[in-house]
Amino acid sequence: MKNQEILEQFTKEQLIELLAVYAKNWLALDGVWFQSIEEKFGMDEAMLHDKRAWERFTVIEARRIKTFLDLPEHPGLEGLAKALSLRFYGNLNRAEPETRGNTLIYRVLDCRVQSARSRKGMALHPCKSVGIIEYGGFAKTIDDRISCRCLSCYPEVTDETCSCAWEFTLEEK
Repeated sequence: MKNQEILEQFTKEQLIELLAVYAKNWLALDGVWFQSIEEKFGMDEAMLHDKRAWERFTVIEARRIKTFLDLPEHPGLEGLAKALSLRFYGNLNRAEPETRGNTLIYRVLDCRVQSARSRKGMALHPCKSVGIIEYGGFAKTIDDRISCRCLSCYPEVTDETCSCAWEFTLEEK
């Protein structure tokens, strides 16, 4: 039996649940390879490879989501908000997008990565530098007029009410 035939046997609810399973599996793989490098070579080396991976992956993910949503070349902040909600871990982290004029504030209220590291007694992931690459690259791929700025992210937390916060600004060219 082909994979598509197997998937067609499931209900819509089961497929949505399966997407969550896939997202958790993907995030676990991301964490496992990172922790392997971290344990053997230290946090700096793990962060170097994490940045390199996200430079490439975020563009791939954004392009595929943009195509899936059939977004135009310049979908603006509305298109970005839709695309952010469909990221692979979009249904794993609780996030709150808010548009204010030509900016979109995107606050991740609960980050599964940081929660897992805390639960395991590990140091928090110093994700700001990776987040700048990840969120900035994602936004630029969705619409090259959008810039990204970190408002709060470990290790530079300025907003204790969320895991991280990002500001996306639409610059009319």
